[in-house]
Amino acid sequence: MGIVLKQSLKNTLVTYVGFALGAINVLFLYTRIVPDAYFGLVTFILATAAILMPLMAFGVHNTLVKFYHEQEEDKKNGFLTLMVLSPLLAIAPLALLTFLGFQPIADFLSQKNVIASNYVWHIFLIGLALAYFEVFYAWSRVHLKSVFGNFLKEIFARLGVTVLLVLVYYEVLSIPSFLNALVGMYLLRTLVMKIYAYSLHRPKFNLDFPRNTKAILWYSALIILGGSAAVVLLEIDKFMINQYVAIENVAYYGVAIYIATVIIVPSRAMHQITYPLTAKLLSEGNMFGLENLYKKTSLTLFIASGIVFLLIVLNLEDLFLLLPETYRKGFAIVFLIGLAKVFDSVLGNVNSILYNSVYYKTILLLGVLLAITTILLNLWFIPLFGIEGAAIASFIAIFLFNCIKMAFVKVKFGFLPFGRGTFKILATLFLLGFLFWKLNFSFHPVLNIGLKSAIMVVMYLGILYRFDISEDVSGLISKLLNRKD
Repeated sequence: MGIVLKQSLKNTLVTYVGFALGAINVLFLYTRIVPDAYFGLVTFILATAAILMPLMAFGVHNTLVKFYHEQEEDKKNGFLTLMVLSPLLAIAPLALLTFLGFQPIADFLSQKNVIASNYVWHIFLIGLALAYFEVFYAWSRVHLKSVFGNFLKEIFARLGVTVLLVLVYYEVLSIPSFLNALVGMYLLRTLVMKIYAYSLHRPKFNLDFPRNTKAILWYSALIILGGSAAVVLLEIDKFMINQYVAIENVAYYGVAIYIATVIIVPSRAMHQITYPLTAKLLSEGNMFGLENLYKKTSLTLFIASGIVFLLIVLNLEDLFLLLPETYRKGFAIVFLIGLAKVFDSVLGNVNSILYNSVYYKTILLLGVLLAITTILLNLWFIPLFGIEGAAIASFIAIFLFNCIKMAFVKVKFGFLPFGRGTFKILATLFLLGFLFWKLNFSFHPVLNIGLKSAIMVVMYLGILYRFDISEDVSGLISKLLNRKD
């Protein structure tokens, strides 16, 4: 776990800085600078582009990680050339479809909200940028260099948005110009990621593809289903809200979702490095190492996500007081999506295990079925309950999918992510929740949040250290205490 913990800590720091910038953007700048309808439009554009991303990437960002270490040195240039060209198999026909079918697509997207009709190409170009960014990010991750890519992913994009929003505030940019600049910023980020990836290993253009090219492309085509299913579970709610209610509600929902998404920051950071390590352990057939990694990532991520979930839920009332009144709704959304994110984290590197194993076809099929279930649940719940209905649909779908993944790993590999430490953490979280649920201070909301959070975190870390629940966390705390001495 040495390299995992070291790079995960760096990635966690970068990701939290990025999320802090994102919080400034989402909670304070967008909500005060951009009209609610246009904020909803931005959320809709980015969500729809994210849904397109796995298809436009042609699954290459997963394929590259899975097959890179299997290539002989003299075949790696041909393999990497194949990886760069493969996304064009999806991008080219999608570009042609968008060009020829622009008006029908625009009409479909603007059935409820006419404002969405003018931004079809924005969705396409951001989707393209997201796709190739992930390809070149995977390129760097196979060399166990994930920090700079994570910086571009988490900080660069959000810092760019901050600058653009400030320009809108000072009327240097109009709202339409802001949306155009947003596209340019995502394309620029992809170019920088490409330059960095090539600095790690600059390939020579080589059409001498690997002997197993057919198997590689087949895997990529199948992994599109898995990637698309995963993104549908996360993003389809924002897309479908636009089809049923006023687009301002996409903004209100997006703010609540962003608050809950902070919970998975440690998970996102750790997965950047555990994904290639998991692929390596599976290719070597090292089941002991795989189980150990599975349980350690599960425990470490539960420790982190559990306390973040509590901090958010117990401080939500004060946090809402910092937002404009129209955004002060959504406790149920934050709670349900937050709980789903905690469950995601408890499963550790389960996605890495499944998508790099020989069983990936089965789990991809299950993912597609659950993505369809998610769409059907949204069709049912959004008309009934509005944006809260979208949260209910997402929670049910994510919960079911995670249960299936966990059961599948148990059946096929023989191990679960849980251990004694898991239940100790659960008991600790319940204890803290009980103690702090009714504790409210009467100061300014920012001071209330800071004070309650500080007390909770100190108590939490004290319990972790006193009972030595996690070897990695206890070791880290010991190092920090020794440095102070």
